[in-house]
Formats: sequence, structure tokens, C-alpha cells
Amino acid sequence: MTTTDPDWTRRRAMVAEQLERRGVRDEAVLAAMRTVPRHLFVPEDLRAQAYDDKPLPIGDGQTISQPYVVAAMTEALQVGAGDRVLEVGTGSGYQAAVLAEVVSDVYTIEVVPALALAAERRLRGLCYTNVHVRQGDGAAGWPEEAPFDGVLVACGAPEVPPELLRQVAPGRRLVIPVGPAGDVMDLLVLEKDAEGGFRRRTLMPVRFVPFVKPPSA
Repeated sequence: MTTTDPDWTRRRAMVAEQLERRGVRDEAVLAAMRTVPRHLFVPEDLRAQAYDDKPLPIGDGQTISQPYVVAAMTEALQVGAGDRVLEVGTGSGYQAAVLAEVVSDVYTIEVVPALALAAERRLRGLCYTNVHVRQGDGAAGWPEEAPFDGVLVACGAPEVPPELLRQVAPGRRLVIPVGPAGDVMDLLVLEKDAEGGFRRRTLMPVRFVPFVKPPSA
């Protein structure tokens, strides 16, 4: 994107006021947040609010996370060029697009068929050829592409799905909101050691839409 983009100024202000001021420092993440056109990932009638510091509804009971949370989760993964990342909860595709600006490949899973199809079309239209979209059960991960250099879960779970833990490469991280549905959750960062154990810390309190299981699950 260049300064001829009509929303360039809005994105720069978003990054300066919402991200840098609140402690996001990773330059690749900040560049990605300046680049990805968030207004194209929200319903047309909400585009005027696209760069506000808040989540927005995207249909089917789902939301796009506020910009600060997207940036903080991406930074917490500690990933970069050459890495491969799994995302659970594609939604509109915004978080996947941000990750795609930072890493080499993003594998993203969405349980809601309509959202998965719309996100895939949107990402393809924006030339994110390094994002691979699957419709299905996010708790199962993407085992044939594992292990991943990072796993990011963009929906709240009552507990960490064991299969996702198995798909994290040694020395890498899983970032996930954990807690009761409809309540404040802990945004957890779990780092896998060489023996397969995890060091766990809480990044911040968050609110997320709950993890959705497929109807047949």
C-alpha cells in the first residue's frame, strides 16, 4: 500500500495511537497493521468504524477483533519471515492477512462454512496467495501440515485443545484465549520446550466469541 490509499492515514493513526502507544514494538507487526486494509474485512455499513479501537460484528454471531488485540497476539507469537503459522477462527480473514504480511505461510481454519468461503474469496481477491483456508473443526488443527512455528487461536476456548498443543513445533508458541464463554478470558501464551512441555503465562484479560464445534462434533 502507498500513501495514495485513501485509508492510509487512518491506518497510520490506528498504529500510532492504538498500538505503539500501548506497547506493541515488533516492526514487522506494525508494518503489517499499517498495510492490511481492515475496512475491507468488515461489513460495508461498518467501514467508517473499521479503524476504531473496538471489535465489530461480521455476521453469523462472529466478530473481527479490535486492532490492538490482533497486533498483540501476532507479536506474542514471535514469528517472522520463513515461518509457517496455524490460525484457528478465520472469521473475516483479517488476522490471517496480518499474519500473512509477517510469515511465509498461514493455514487458517473456520468452522462456519459461509465465513470460510467469504474469507477465502476476500483473501484471494487481495492477492494473499500464502494463506490457505480450510472449513472445519479448528480443535483438530491441520495435522498434515504440522508442526507449525506458531499457532494462534482467534476464539475463546474453555481449555486448550490438546491436538493444537501437539502441532506446535519445539521452541515455538501457541497463543489462545481461555475461559468461560461470555466472560472475561485469559489470553495465554504457551511456549513449547524441547521435551514437549509448555511454559505458560497470561498476556492480558480479553473477551472473545466462544470456540464453535462443528454440528457433528
